[in-house]
Amino acid sequence: MAGMDSSSTVYMVPILSPPTPAASPGPDSDTFPSMPVALPQNPALRQQYLASLLHSLSPGELLFVSTTIAPLLKRDFIADLPTELALMVLSFIDEPRTLARAARVSRRWKAMVADESIWRGMCMRIGFNSREPKTMPDGRSKDDQDDEPLEEMEEFASFPMDPPQQWLAAKKRKAKAPTIPPARQLPSEFSYYLHFKQSYSTMMNWRYGGTILRSHHMAPTPPPPNGGGALNSIDVITSVALDQDWVVVGLANSRIHVFSSRTGVLARTLVGHDAGVWGVCLVGRGGSWVGEPLDTTGADTVPTMWRTPLGLDFPVGETVPVPFPGKRSSPCSASDGWGQPNSLVVSGGCDKVLRVWDVRSGYPIHVLSGHTSTIRCLKMLHNRPIAVTGSRDSTLRVWDVQRGRLVRTMSGHTGSVRCLDVCGNKAVSGSYDATCRVWNLDTGKCIHVLRGHFHQIYSVAFDGVRIASGGLDTTVRVWDALTGHCLALLQGHTALVCQLQLSPSLPSTPHPDPILVTGGSDGRVITFSLSTYTAVHRIAAHDSSVTSLQFDARWLVTAGNDGRVRLWEIASGLYVRELSQGGESVWKVCFGGASEDAEMGAWREQWRCAGRA
Repeated sequence: MAGMDSSSTVYMVPILSPPTPAASPGPDSDTFPSMPVALPQNPALRQQYLASLLHSLSPGELLFVSTTIAPLLKRDFIADLPTELALMVLSFIDEPRTLARAARVSRRWKAMVADESIWRGMCMRIGFNSREPKTMPDGRSKDDQDDEPLEEMEEFASFPMDPPQQWLAAKKRKAKAPTIPPARQLPSEFSYYLHFKQSYSTMMNWRYGGTILRSHHMAPTPPPPNGGGALNSIDVITSVALDQDWVVVGLANSRIHVFSSRTGVLARTLVGHDAGVWGVCLVGRGGSWVGEPLDTTGADTVPTMWRTPLGLDFPVGETVPVPFPGKRSSPCSASDGWGQPNSLVVSGGCDKVLRVWDVRSGYPIHVLSGHTSTIRCLKMLHNRPIAVTGSRDSTLRVWDVQRGRLVRTMSGHTGSVRCLDVCGNKAVSGSYDATCRVWNLDTGKCIHVLRGHFHQIYSVAFDGVRIASGGLDTTVRVWDALTGHCLALLQGHTALVCQLQLSPSLPSTPHPDPILVTGGSDGRVITFSLSTYTAVHRIAAHDSSVTSLQFDARWLVTAGNDGRVRLWEIASGLYVRELSQGGESVWKVCFGGASEDAEMGAWREQWRCAGRA
C-alpha cells in the first residue's frame, strides 16, 4: 500500500481449531469375545445396557444376534414334558378349534392331540354324550367304523361358530371330498374323536341348518268306494315315532307310512286300519328282555311264520326284578326291543283295535280287539312286549303284543282317557274326569288317584320320580309318584296346557337340575325349575296353540298351529332359527339324539346295581 512503511505491515496467522476427537471404536467381532463383560446385577440396568449395545450394532451384526438368539427361544414345552403332564396341559383347552390347531404344530403335538382321553374330556366339557353307544354316531355299527384320517381334525380349526356362511362352505367342501375306501377299517372299538366330530357337526347343523334328505308330499286321499267318509280328506299326520332305523307316521286317513331314517325314502305303507290312526309306537329290533317273563300260555297260537319276527324262537334274556323306578318312555315314541330280529310298529286309532305290524314285510301280525271306543293314547314298555292303551271308553288296557292277547283291563276313570305316560312297570293316565291315576302294570292295581285339577286333563309326563299334569284349567301340577301328594302348582299359561316334557331325574344325565317344559294353546312355552318350582324362561313361541315340543340337553324344538317349527336354546331360552318353511299347521315334531343314549346308559347302570343290591 502506497505511503505506508513496510515496517508497519501486520501479518495474520490463521488459528487452527482444536482437532475433533475421533469416535469411540465400536466393538469388533474379532475382539468382542475377548473383551471382559461385566453386566450390572440390577435387571433394569441390565436391560438399559443391552439396549444401548444393540443400538450400536450394524445391520449385519444385528442379523447375527437374531440368528443366534432365535434357536434359544424355540422350545417345545409339550415335547419336553412327560406324556402324562403334556396330556394334562392339553386337557385344559376348552375350544375344539384351538385343539385342532395345536395338532398342526408338530408330529409330537399331533400324536398328543390324537389321544382319546383328550377328546373324551372335550365331549364331557361341551356336553356331548361320552358313553359308548351301541352304534356309531352316524348310525353305523361299530364293526363298520372306518379309519378316518387324523388330518380331519384340521376341519375343526376352520369351523367357526360364526358366521354360518363359512360353516356351510366348509360342509360343501367336505361333501365333495372323496370317500374313504371300505378296505381301510379298524377293529370294532369306540372312538371319542369320531364321536366328537359327528356330534360337533350335528350341533352346527342344528344351529345353522342341515341338509334335507328328502321331502314327501302326500296327495289327498281318494273317496272310499262305498261313498262314505269325507271327500278328498287331507292326510293329516296325527302321530310320529322315530328311532335310528325308521320314521313312522300315523295319518288321519287310516294309513301308516314308514320311512327310512337314514335316507328319508318311503319304505312301507301299512294299510289295515278302518279309521284314523291316533297313536303309533316303534319297537326297535334286538335288545334283551328285562323284567319278569310273561306267562307262556297262548304262545302256541301264534302262526309259525310270525314266531321268529316276534322273538318267540329266542330264549328270554336277562330277567331282573324292578326295584328301581325303571326307564321312562321316549319322547320319540320308540322303545327298546326284547330280542326280536325285526322292528315292529304298534298302532291304534278310531277303529278301536290295536294292530302289530312287521316293518320288514309290512304285514300285520296281530289285530287286537277289546276297546269299545277310540284308542286315544298308546305307549310301549322298554325291553318287554307290553303295550298300554287309553281309550275314550274310560279304560286302560294292557296287551301282550308278542303273543297277541289282552293281559288286563284297568278301570277307574269316569271320563275319556286323554293322555298316558309310562316308566318301568308303572303308568300314569290323565282323563277328562279331571283326575290322574297311577297304575301298576304287572298287577293292574291303581296305586294313586291324583285330584286337584278343576277341568279336563290333556297332558301328563312321568319320569319315575315326578308326575306333571296339565289341563283345561291353565295350570300345571307336579306330583310325587311315590306318595301321590301334590308338590307344586305352576301357573303362567292363560289357556289349555296341552304339551309337557320332563327332563331325566337321574344325576348322571345332562340335566342335574330337573326342569319341566310346558306348552299351551296361548302359544307360550314356559320352562320351570323343579328344584325351586319357579319359571326360568317364558317364551312367546307361536302365534297360536303349541301343538308339539321336545327338548334335550341343548335344544328346544317347538311346533305350532301357525305352521312354524322353531329352534331355541334350552339353557338361555333364546331363539335360534326357523327349522322349516311356514305351512298351514304342524301337529307333531320329534328328534333323536345322544342325550337319550346317555339316559339309557345311566338307567341301565343304576338298575343293575339296584338289582344286585
